[in-house]
Amino acid sequence: MLPALEYSFRIDIHVDKPVVISSSPLKGKRQLIPIRSGTVSGALNGQVMPGGVDSQFIDPDGICRLSARYALQVGQGTVYVENNGIRRVPDAFKEKLFGDDMRFFDELPPSQIYFRSVPVFETDVPELSWLTTSVFICAAERTASGVTLEFYKVV
Repeated sequence: MLPALEYSFRIDIHVDKPVVISSSPLKGKRQLIPIRSGTVSGALNGQVMPGGVDSQFIDPDGICRLSARYALQVGQGTVYVENNGIRRVPDAFKEKLFGDDMRFFDELPPSQIYFRSVPVFETDVPELSWLTTSVFICAAERTASGVTLEFYKVV
């Protein structure tokens, strides 16, 4: 049986400037990106709570392995999100990932950036148990102030 995807909700996240821990084309780049705020819309409606972080490990080959942890305040209650994924850019832009100027992302159409993740949710709210009893995937896109995430339930 072939699985299908069912659109669930969208999150628009606003972030602060990255805190670069280390950056070397030989060893990669490590950075923490503070999550400030955001909005949730669709099957869930509410806000992204401040205090989350997106930990990014950019390998020398330009592949970004990310792990974001944040909380949502939605109409039914609070949800904790752990969202792990991969982002990759075309080869011509890989070296720019190790610089300080990330404006090159504005030049790239979203279709040229592979940005997918697999979220896991935690909540103690019975009305939100559907988040914890299904598998989801996420299609992501960088924005000028953060990232847009679209969540799909695997059915």
